[in-house]
Amino acid sequence: MFIGPRAIILPGVTVGKGAVVAAGAVVTKDIPDFSIVGGVPAQIIGERKTKDLHYKLGRARWFR
Repeated sequence: MFIGPRAIILPGVTVGKGAVVAAGAVVTKDIPDFSIVGGVPAQIIGERKTKDLHYKLGRARWFR
């Protein structure tokens, strides 16, 4: 999941696995898995094509 800067997620709202909330979005409803949402109020504007959530940090040595 990625939540952009200045996004507002209201209490009780669930953001799905792998979802992306755009910067400045106001999320008022539950967000399905792997969707991309944005706007006020937030609406689905796309879907993530990759379902593989194995992230790799480029400089993992810094985070040990």
